[in-house]
Amino acid sequence: MTTYRHLTSLISPAFYDAHKAVKDNQIDELLTKGGRGSTKSSFISIELILLLLKHPQCHAAAMRKVGNTLRTSVYAQLCWAVSVLGLSNQFRCTVSPMEMTYLRTGQKILFFGIEDPQKLKSLKLPFGYMGIIWFEELDQFAGEEEIRNVEQTMLRGGEFSMVFKSFNPPATARSWANRYALERRERRMVHSSTYLTTPEEWLGPRFLADAEHLKETKPAAYAHEYLGEVVGSGTAVFENLRAEFITDAQVQSFDRRLFGVDWGWYPDPWAFNGCYYSAGTGTLTVFDELTRWRTPNPDTAQLLKDRRICSGEDDRLTADSAEEKSCGDYRAFGLPCRGAEKGPGSVSAGMKWLQSRPRIVIDPVRCPDTYREFSECEYERDKKTGEILQGYPDLNNHHIDAVRYATECIWKRRGR
Repeated sequence: MTTYRHLTSLISPAFYDAHKAVKDNQIDELLTKGGRGSTKSSFISIELILLLLKHPQCHAAAMRKVGNTLRTSVYAQLCWAVSVLGLSNQFRCTVSPMEMTYLRTGQKILFFGIEDPQKLKSLKLPFGYMGIIWFEELDQFAGEEEIRNVEQTMLRGGEFSMVFKSFNPPATARSWANRYALERRERRMVHSSTYLTTPEEWLGPRFLADAEHLKETKPAAYAHEYLGEVVGSGTAVFENLRAEFITDAQVQSFDRRLFGVDWGWYPDPWAFNGCYYSAGTGTLTVFDELTRWRTPNPDTAQLLKDRRICSGEDDRLTADSAEEKSCGDYRAFGLPCRGAEKGPGSVSAGMKWLQSRPRIVIDPVRCPDTYREFSECEYERDKKTGEILQGYPDLNNHHIDAVRYATECIWKRRGR
């Protein structure tokens, strides 16, 4: 086996845990996100080469959405990795066709643009199987379905597989890649890094000076470009939203839980949420959700009873009073369901209260639909002038309404 020179000096300390997870086969997917200077692409290129040499029957592919960007991005990056690992004389690198070949075994690294995913089906390898894939600039692909189709087409056969995915998070939370990075999956690691986790001598004084200048003059642009933060497009309704994973122990510690229901059938769903409000910190935590279509009241009531909703003495369940019969059905099924006290300006008052909280914490794994609604809720703009219009959008807000009903007893100061 090749002895690699100064491996730790080639990988930023921020990636040591990720390197160990890849090396020890603890994961089969690594998704890396971050801003400029985070060295995520450098890290992946090194890991890809190391894995190739470790699995002699395995080939690799590096992909971008557009083929004409390959040569100056993933191809150049992998050539760099071969060089810094001291393996230049062991690889043949060509651009026509664009490929890299490990001379000792004949293993190949191939490069593809995915303008036409169908062409991947005719891929022929000299031996072995395709086991390593790198999707660079993940957010530029069409979506999760396109990525999944590529993986299903290429990762066939063989005892080993590893998928790398890297991108700079787009500014808007609506990006499919931002949502995708919040999903948890067995044997997947999601890794975040910034230039602040990179040794300064790797970046140089000009890079650091440019970053500092942007930080002082345009902090939002700095947060997005250098820190990889999802800063929005200036129209986000809930700028206080935070995605955080909530443990079972945390949920069990919540007292005075607040539950809300927004009635629906089809195409609008029935939506349920569980919340906890900390009066001391002003933080609202959304820890539970259910979403159902075409589900009658007895069935949704049983879902809540199975979850032991309102099992605590101070728990409270509030539902949309527009369907008083449904509220009555729940009471008949043994759930202490109250109808929301609607009235002129109640929607605006509830939304303003939610916006004014220091933080709204939503677990994107426990509550994916709720997080999507809150993160994608944006003010509308005038199509001609581009100015932000007054009023809150009334679209895809079923869980937002359920949370608003759940917390009504607080923002209407009704007491408990």
